Amino acid sequence: MSATPSTRTRQQAAVVVEKAVRRFGDRVVLDELDLTIADEELVVLLGPSGCGKSTLLRLLAGLDRPDGGVVEVPARRAVVFQADRLLPWQRVLRNVTLGLQGPDAEQRAGEALAEVGLAGRERAWPKELSGGEAQRVALARALVSEPELVLLDEPFAALDAITRLRMHDLVRALRSRHHAAMLLVTHDVDEAIALADRILVMGNGRIGNEHRVDLSSADREASVAREELRSTLLAHLGLAGQH
Repeated sequence: MSATPSTRTRQQAAVVVEKAVRRFGDRVVLDELDLTIADEELVVLLGPSGCGKSTLLRLLAGLDRPDGGVVEVPARRAVVFQADRLLPWQRVLRNVTLGLQGPDAEQRAGEALAEVGLAGRERAWPKELSGGEAQRVALARALVSEPELVLLDEPFAALDAITRLRMHDLVRALRSRHHAAMLLVTHDVDEAIALADRILVMGNGRIGNEHRVDLSSADREASVAREELRSTLLAHLGLAGQH
């Protein structure tokens, strides 16, 4: 089932993209792409390398502009990248307060760090953090300003398997507290099933398939429905038969 903005009204949507086009020279990366993300919805975007996932995320983040079409996003939005992008010359607390205004900036940053399990690490330098801790700081920095939209560009790809699972648990908890819409770009089908309200599969510059994930937490871990969804997603990605 293809995804089109007509499935939700603009009043219900945090993100509305209509007929978005992005070209680089003669290459069309986004080809009249349509997308909606509802308020408080967590959407996962899957697709092979080079299909335009990161280009779309950059448009939503305001880091790039479309060559055509409409892109409507909230004013308050934040991005978490694959690399933590912490400033090595600033301590953890100062990394989280970047861009914050007001006399309570440090208090808010400290609360955000406690929320991601890093209370007591405010004075640490980035080089003293593990990969998982650095990404927790990046999440705290993204959420401290209470954005309406959080864009996550493969933020857990460089982490080991156990740390990734812990980060998944953290994202679920943070989402329930902050009520932001989220778009997660990933190559990982299992990660998509674990986290998504809706999974979109991208190819040839468009979103070709959409799957709503109405599974309980237990069924997301192990169930016939999970395996059926996983097989379907792998088939859409041209990876049928792989485990």
